[in-house]
Amino acid sequence: MKVFLAAPLFNEAEREFNSQTAKKLRENSFEVWLAQEASFIQQGTHKEKRAIYEGDISALKTSDVLVAVLDGLDVDAGVAFEMGYAKALEKPIIGLKTDYRTFSKMEEVNLMLDVSLIKICASIGEAIDLLQSITIETQKKN
Repeated sequence: MKVFLAAPLFNEAEREFNSQTAKKLRENSFEVWLAQEASFIQQGTHKEKRAIYEGDISALKTSDVLVAVLDGLDVDAGVAFEMGYAKALEKPIIGLKTDYRTFSKMEEVNLMLDVSLIKICASIGEAIDLLQSITIETQKKN
């Protein structure tokens, strides 16, 4: 199963968390696409940005499932976009929220994101268990 790991990647702590999350997924036999392992903006040209965007979209289209890191008071804008795109492609989406802060008194994350999720998992272990159950269900259908 190919997992698109949607996650913020703008500081060292985020990138380290993402790397460790991808490593754990790979240790459990999942193929993982992680943006920080792809090209970063170097020159800021439109052509370069377009190539990065198209690589991201291509990876979304070929993934089986999206795992979205939802930590923080508000979800990263890029992650929210990737979730919306995955939803439009009818891909299953799993949230990973290790942060106890919430969006509001009634919502862990914005309801438009929350409703699109299969589940919000509190740990990578919980997310892996859910991914494995999805894999088993998919195999039973085929």
